Amino acid sequence: MFLRSKLRKKDGKEHRYWSVVENRRVADGRVVQRHVLYLGEINDVQRAAWCRSIAVFDEDTGTATQLALFPEDRPAPELACAVVQVKLSGLQLRRPRQWGACWLAGELWDQLQLDTFWQPRLPPSRKGTRWLNVLKTLVAYRLIDPGSEWRLHRHWFDHSAMGDLLGEDFSIAQSHTLYRCLDHLVEHKQALFTFLQERWRLLFDARFDLLLYDLTSTYFECDPPEHGKRKFGYSRDKRSDCVQVIIALIVTPEGFPLAYEVLAGNTLDKQTLTDALAKIEAQYGKAERIWVMDRGIPTEEILALMRASDPPVHYLVGTPKGRLTKLEKSFLTKPRAAVRDQVTVKLLDQDGEL
Repeated sequence: MFLRSKLRKKDGKEHRYWSVVENRRVADGRVVQRHVLYLGEINDVQRAAWCRSIAVFDEDTGTATQLALFPEDRPAPELACAVVQVKLSGLQLRRPRQWGACWLAGELWDQLQLDTFWQPRLPPSRKGTRWLNVLKTLVAYRLIDPGSEWRLHRHWFDHSAMGDLLGEDFSIAQSHTLYRCLDHLVEHKQALFTFLQERWRLLFDARFDLLLYDLTSTYFECDPPEHGKRKFGYSRDKRSDCVQVIIALIVTPEGFPLAYEVLAGNTLDKQTLTDALAKIEAQYGKAERIWVMDRGIPTEEILALMRASDPPVHYLVGTPKGRLTKLEKSFLTKPRAAVRDQVTVKLLDQDGEL
């Protein structure tokens, strides 16, 4: 810690205002100063006293001397260093913050080399807003304690160490700043997925020939808007009184996302697969992939097109109950085959499917 002054002119006179500050090294290696205590105008004697209060120097060596702290209610032992007795009842814990999880989020960000991707795409604004640090805060929040941007603004940022780690103040957690940052991200969605796929391949030797496709929805407690994707539709949340959007997600078995899409709330499940197939093929090229999905998603027409494509697109999907009833007699005549310990199956070849 050290004293720092600011010079201001008032009524034609110069006034020097002093503060106690400390240096802190943040995640990117920069050193930033944190304001500890504002002292105001002090004279030379007071300034010298504050210098002695925040650091004790060895006059012979010119280096700082470590002090040993002991409670006031017990005798201090004889030590080789100076001793200061501390009034423990006067100590307080102020503004505790979550540090470890925030630090780990930064480490994961660095492992994925996301700075390489985002720095050229998110330059600082003309007003000095560092959008990259705003994004890092949003990502850490989603990873550690996901919630709304409003909650991040009102509660989470002040209880986290993101400001300390990034060398930023509360300005990056203003609600309008968080929302504006999200607007900057949308245009880079496809490029980000391509970048992440390569990083997952290099880091984890991930494969992308088996894809899990599913749908979910989220609803809004608001008046139905005239335009946009918020529509009434089949509610998985049992909230048919609310408008909603459909979210389509494609992930690997390890959970690595490859694509997502936000669809209108009145979109039928069976209307989503064609676009998903085209999106994956356009972004990652043609390949013999296996798609795993619920039986309500594909139609027989789409499954036929998948089988006839070049190269063929394989799939694993549940059989509709009505069709399963028709095939019951054929299944009963088939023997079981062991595929692994304690797992046996019956295979029925029907219309090009197993």
